[in-house]
Amino acid sequence: MNDLSAAPKPLPAETPAEGGRQRKPDWIRVRAPTSKGYGETRQLMRDLNLNTVCEEAACPNIGECWTKKHATVMILGDTCTRACAFCNVKTGMPGRVDPLEPGHVAEAAAKMGLEHIVITSVDRDDLPDGGAGQFVKVIEALRAATPATTIEILTPDFRGKMRPAIEAIVTARPDVYNHNLETVPRLYPTIRPGARYYASLRLLEEVKRHDPSIFTKSGVMLGLGEQRLEVHQVMDDMRCADIDFLTMGQYLRPTPRHVAVAEFVTPKAFDAYGAIARAKGFLQVASSPLTRSSYHAGDDFRQMRAAREAQLARAGAGAR
Repeated sequence: MNDLSAAPKPLPAETPAEGGRQRKPDWIRVRAPTSKGYGETRQLMRDLNLNTVCEEAACPNIGECWTKKHATVMILGDTCTRACAFCNVKTGMPGRVDPLEPGHVAEAAAKMGLEHIVITSVDRDDLPDGGAGQFVKVIEALRAATPATTIEILTPDFRGKMRPAIEAIVTARPDVYNHNLETVPRLYPTIRPGARYYASLRLLEEVKRHDPSIFTKSGVMLGLGEQRLEVHQVMDDMRCADIDFLTMGQYLRPTPRHVAVAEFVTPKAFDAYGAIARAKGFLQVASSPLTRSSYHAGDDFRQMRAAREAQLARAGAGAR
């Protein structure tokens, strides 16, 4: 029998002297995007004046996703009010909220023929509602323009405004509500100093309290110096908050100014973490070096929905 608690040891990150760039192992390398579909998706985003987290966060999967006409739209501008040590999105004072943005997001979804769309945003601590109202407008615009499209949102923590923000967004009924914990509690002061671990857990608990039918989702990055048992504890915390879907991926350093990679976690270790998470009862788990919150999100959503239907069917049969 396999001992799922004994995840294989990660490889230490190699840092050559020149420029402080860290050499990536073969399993984390991807080809530069060159396809026609990639170019068409990029042009559509430019034409509609939309930002994407794919570009702003330097996602390694951009070539694959944009070739398939999948893009994660980042609303509320391209400038964040926080400065997390892992994130490539620029920090500063954001501009005004674009009133045309919800319509442009809906137009993009229609033109790309999306069955499932992921909407995220920068942190907007400068706004009275933290940007929750813009999420609501985007959801409403999508429901009106492409009613068959399932909607997944990835929101900030709405620091100091969480309860009214959650109430407004949940009332608009996205299909999936995602908010990433990002790392283990011990590393928050250095990796995610503007946020609080237990506040993020409470946010996802609030979503379930308001509407248990909405799927909840969260993710962590590995390779920041976390310990194996700390990752297991985060899984337990998530299950206590009734989170349905866990994503785990390798942290990649966007620039030499960002926090360094502590270790490159092997694919075998990701598989072991994934097996542990499934054993803990998540409806869906995505665990691999290149996993990101919105990577294969549509396929994962369909599998998660099927898993819940099967679970409910089993419960119903047991009650008879």
